[in-house]
Amino acid sequence: MGNSPRRSSTISAVCAIMLCFFLPHLPGHAASERHTATTPLVESVQTAMDQLVQHGLDQAAWDPSEGQPFETVARSADPRLTWAIVDMMKFTWRPEFFEKLKQTALKLTDVSLQGLKQRQEIADHLIAQDVPAYPGYLGHKRSIYTNYIKGWERMFVPGDLDWRLVDWGGVNADDRAYNQTDTICHCIPAVDNPTVQTADQATWLSDDAIIFGIEIDGEARAYPLRIMEVRELVNDTLGGRDLTLPYCSLCGAAQAYFTDRMPEGIRRPIMRTSGLLLRSNKIMFDINTYSLFDTFFGRAVTGPLAQKAVQLQPVTVVTTNWASWVAAHPHTTVLSEDLALGRDYDLRNTRDAHGAIFPIGKTDDRLATHEDVLGVVAPNGQAYAFHTGAALAALKSGQSPSLEGVRLKLTAGGLKAVTGAGAELVSHQAYWFAWSQFHPKTQLWLHQSQ
Repeated sequence: MGNSPRRSSTISAVCAIMLCFFLPHLPGHAASERHTATTPLVESVQTAMDQLVQHGLDQAAWDPSEGQPFETVARSADPRLTWAIVDMMKFTWRPEFFEKLKQTALKLTDVSLQGLKQRQEIADHLIAQDVPAYPGYLGHKRSIYTNYIKGWERMFVPGDLDWRLVDWGGVNADDRAYNQTDTICHCIPAVDNPTVQTADQATWLSDDAIIFGIEIDGEARAYPLRIMEVRELVNDTLGGRDLTLPYCSLCGAAQAYFTDRMPEGIRRPIMRTSGLLLRSNKIMFDINTYSLFDTFFGRAVTGPLAQKAVQLQPVTVVTTNWASWVAAHPHTTVLSEDLALGRDYDLRNTRDAHGAIFPIGKTDDRLATHEDVLGVVAPNGQAYAFHTGAALAALKSGQSPSLEGVRLKLTAGGLKAVTGAGAELVSHQAYWFAWSQFHPKTQLWLHQSQ
């Protein structure tokens, strides 16, 4: 027998009221309602997390039969706690402790592990779902990280940095003083004031060797990929300007920033590799103040320089081959071969050949993660990315890749971005996953028919 319209309306209203009453008690909804970034942990869960962190710091003293903290954390159904758990998994050396952490993490999330990178899969899930951290998370993370790597005590401080997304790259911080970069370290060794050669002297470079080229006030210099994969950071002076060149091999991104003409009272920042990563992008720091910088944007995010809102001015970097660069800049200088320390990594075709090796969350599937793009941000703040292979092919065939007034031109065998009127826009090359995660609203150029 059918219901009358009035009766159906009444029933619907009652159901809606009941749904509003019961919905907050459903598991999925409860998590989103209770577990915000500001909701404090209940005392028993806070105590259990403190105990877990302490066990992680002193795993040799941990008794595997002591399962109460794990059980309390798992029963909390609070996915926020998983952030500290994956941090501990990074530094765990006891297999049974790792397994306990992993099982607890799986109870707090709905991750279904697919491969061997179990910790990375859990972390990627947390990033993709934007699971918030809990109050006090930074204190736990600081304890976990500084217990293993000395020199980070001054870095793990509050600031404009999303600490959930910070991971360890597997190396120590480069804390060597300025102009002491010949000193051996257990780090990725930056170089200050590098020795250089003329093009004629650089017989060790093949014509097709990849270099990162910079020109400032008529002075050109090449920074070979072979050296940058070893050093990852150069503090240099070119064209009368001080600059720093961070290279993130994980992101395929060579960038450059001016480090002179700082606001009054601020010394020239001298950059070093921190050993920390932000979604697989290197985090650099100033050796003078221990301020951390978001390398992709050149912005201080913690420490005294963040408090003074220091923002470095970017410089265009052209990725090309040695022969093309020399043809366009016959008077160029180039970093000396000895700076490579006898190493030749080719990380693109070895370490990074099978995708990102650190957590990055959900990726933009418009391109494969390690496709090269030239990235540029227009004066209006809109980000653009041009598939480099397609753009180079288009330019060589006489076409002009462009998006909304931003177009590309060939420069020394590489790419530069300019406005419709020909004014240069700062640009650099990077892997697609890196550019798209730091510029999620980027517009993408793939081929000329666009």
